[in-house]
Amino acid sequence: MVGKSKINRSSATLVLATLLAATPSALIAQAKQQGKASATNNTAALNAVKAALEKYKDPVAAVRDGYLSTLGCVDFPGGGSMDHGAMDYKPGAMGVHFINMALVGQKLDSTKPQVLLYEPVGDKLVLTGAEWFVPTEVSKTAPSILGHQLVGPMEGHEPVMPAGLHHWDLHVWLWLPNPEGMFSPTNPALQCPEGVYSFRDKAPLVVKP
Repeated sequence: MVGKSKINRSSATLVLATLLAATPSALIAQAKQQGKASATNNTAALNAVKAALEKYKDPVAAVRDGYLSTLGCVDFPGGGSMDHGAMDYKPGAMGVHFINMALVGQKLDSTKPQVLLYEPVGDKLVLTGAEWFVPTEVSKTAPSILGHQLVGPMEGHEPVMPAGLHHWDLHVWLWLPNPEGMFSPTNPALQCPEGVYSFRDKAPLVVKP
């Protein structure tokens, strides 16, 4: 009986050791698989957004659907830093904002962003991206969309909106590649032309919700 007990304990120990040795590899494989699935889902979601907004490459179509131009091309050449109480922006521009106020305050819809972003190129406006915009009066906590949390809260971007319009927002650069990342607030690849309709300013201040 003692011999059998020792054999059983030895077998159990061997099985346990084998399982423990295999666990890290299994967990790594599982994590990789989950990462691939998440990336695939995110790509599909972004493709759906891009398809829904494709018609707004014509800014006139955007206006007809309720997106109104704020006129100025917004640029933050000096970026911003939370160390100085401002939003953490990399140097770059956002472009011309077309905002649809009828969509502000509603539940976020990935295919219906509140803002469209355009770059002035010659005498044309070229669609570069989109922005989800939620005033702090609507939500005291940061909403999420496309697996990303909106950033903020911050002041409104003067002069295209009142500084008192405190809000959260999230940019996505669907048509203009951004070296700082697809969801970075600013895009150094976007160029605001010299002129009275380009606003070069400091990053907005961080505020309390």
